[in-house]
Amino acid sequence: MSQADIGGAVIDEGLLDLLQQERSKALSAREWKFRLAGFGYGIKDVNGARIVTKLPQGTEIGVLPSNLG
Repeated sequence: MSQADIGGAVIDEGLLDLLQQERSKALSAREWKFRLAGFGYGIKDVNGARIVTKLPQGTEIGVLPSNLG
């Protein structure tokens, strides 16, 4: 599993595994985002990049790998 990097913040391997597992369970991107919100994470689009955030503050964690889009 690769790591994403945004401004020095790295998405750890455990979170990337969670993102991938939840994406495989979800039937749509909308459902996936809803499932992630249950774990306290969100995804937002910034200048064409999808950013993983920590809810509810919206703190940016890192760039979502392209294979999870």
